[in-house]
Amino acid sequence: MVREVSSGMSSYQPYSYGGGFQPPPFPLVRLRGLPFNCTDIDIFKFFAGLDIVDVLLVNKNGRFSGEAFVLFAGSVQVEFALQRDRQNMGRRYVEVFRCKRQDYYHAVAAEVNYEGIYDNDFHGSPPPSRAKRYNDKDQMEYTEILKMRGLPFSVKKPEIVEFFGDFKIVEDRIHIACRPDGKATGEAYVEFTSVEEAKRAMCKDKMTIGSRYVELFPSTPDEARRAESRSRQ
Repeated sequence: MVREVSSGMSSYQPYSYGGGFQPPPFPLVRLRGLPFNCTDIDIFKFFAGLDIVDVLLVNKNGRFSGEAFVLFAGSVQVEFALQRDRQNMGRRYVEVFRCKRQDYYHAVAAEVNYEGIYDNDFHGSPPPSRAKRYNDKDQMEYTEILKMRGLPFSVKKPEIVEFFGDFKIVEDRIHIACRPDGKATGEAYVEFTSVEEAKRAMCKDKMTIGSRYVELFPSTPDEARRAESRSRQ
């Protein structure tokens, strides 16, 4: 796995606030022209030295589309990611460009309930998208389980307990997802004492643990069990 390397560029300010404060844009880029056997690890390597929070490979009609979304830890990281536009991955050059956060959310919603989302990472075949799609997290069906994405790879259970400190969770039902080789995926599943408590906890969506934005999504006990089973393989 490619380890994150500090870019040492935190002092760089690509935005001017002279006319009054303007919040920086959502730190997201879209990739196009990726090899069809591309995995998230390849994208980490492509952006080596930058702090990636999340990678989402986009599927259409059950096949990898050659596109992906990459969420970074901050806007400065995006500026440097954009400089890698038209660089090669394997024999293909990759387009890197800005996109809207809503496009990313729609793509996540299409994938979030697919139980085998990490099963095929090492087989060069990204998972198919779900037939059932959602336009907004509020329209998703809730259970007592929430899925976390974009976690620091070093996250431990006490940090997750602290993150949800204002909510009633079942502490022995926190599962930090790992790949078959034991490396963290940046995801976790957290069980709450009720469906209502899980819904309330969604107010923590897009808040941070350390320097990382954490995304929350409704999940299911079956998805959580499958993730736990894969971690033990």
